[in-house]
Amino acid sequence: MEFGIFTIGDVTRDPVNGTIPTEHERLMSTVKIAEHAEAAGLDVFATGEHHNPPFVAPANPTVLLAHLAARTEKIHLSTSTTLITTNDPVRLAEDYAYLQHLAGGRISLMMGRGNTGPVYPWFGQDIREGIPLAVENYALLHRLWREENVNWEGRFRTPLQGFTATPRPLEGIPPFVWHGSIRSPQIAEQAAYYGDGFFHNNIFWPTSHTARMVNLYRQRYEYYGHGKAEHAIVGLGGHVFMRKNSQDAVNEFRPYFDNAPVYGHGPSLEEFSTQTPLTVGSPQQAIERTLSFRDWAGDYQRQLFLIDHAGLPEKTVLEQIDILGEEVVPVLRREFASMREPGVPEAPTHESLKARRATGEDPIPGGGPNSKAAQERARAAEEHQEG
Repeated sequence: MEFGIFTIGDVTRDPVNGTIPTEHERLMSTVKIAEHAEAAGLDVFATGEHHNPPFVAPANPTVLLAHLAARTEKIHLSTSTTLITTNDPVRLAEDYAYLQHLAGGRISLMMGRGNTGPVYPWFGQDIREGIPLAVENYALLHRLWREENVNWEGRFRTPLQGFTATPRPLEGIPPFVWHGSIRSPQIAEQAAYYGDGFFHNNIFWPTSHTARMVNLYRQRYEYYGHGKAEHAIVGLGGHVFMRKNSQDAVNEFRPYFDNAPVYGHGPSLEEFSTQTPLTVGSPQQAIERTLSFRDWAGDYQRQLFLIDHAGLPEKTVLEQIDILGEEVVPVLRREFASMREPGVPEAPTHESLKARRATGEDPIPGGGPNSKAAQERARAAEEHQEG
């Protein structure tokens, strides 16, 4: 199981000392946070994609991730949002294949539609077409990574004739894709259709909602012939703030929560912690809360925590990473492994996908054009069109 952190790259005023980092300071801090995550033994660092203040999360995450690939050795680098709706699939195919080569395969993508409405017209799209854009653009991206001569015609971009995206994916194995969604069952369906991963960033929602989305994905994953529902590839988000004494954690984090761009001026810290997976307390409380996710999500493969939001000082963020690496993640790894049902796969990596290919399996779940899963998808698509 993978454990890591993700950033949304907000530039937020520190409500305690009143300081606001410059964009340069925030960008350089993000690099330091990623490097510290590797040093602390975490598995994943992920970054979002934004195109508007107050965020400096990269408009093109490949720039940051390529820089981090050169400065790290082991940590897996991922997007926590790649906007499949407003990015050209051809550009995504080429940029991320290039990044995959530079990073030696330590790359995955998390596709999403974004949470900022104006981004659609900024890139010449209509927000009312968000779901159709996500479906069509990913269908093209999926083919561009698997076929060398692509003929394509759709609604949202100019046709392609005999097009080959370059460079080709590293060793012929495309980066693994997670489809991220908070509220859209169509995206859970899309992830299941391709046999890709499904990531629910459940930092805002009650577990009952997240459980419904995860269960839908699992059921459809099995329906499309990729394997048992309990073997589907699931990732979850979370948010923790920890101190040795739980009340110290609450007292320190409260002003940041109360003034956070996404949390503040709404439910109280206590209400939000009860209603969502936000955990503010001791390391043991963070362990117990995270282990409880398995009760309603089943065995899953990726757990990412948000820890650098709301104006927290860099020093505090690095301390949180140390607590995760020293006190929390080792216990979570051990406990989750002891509870894991036989046959449940680990999070896909380039090496594990390469090993699958070597044994004659599809290098990506459902990826081969002649695979059983692909045939099931084609049959299901025909039934859908006839219906």
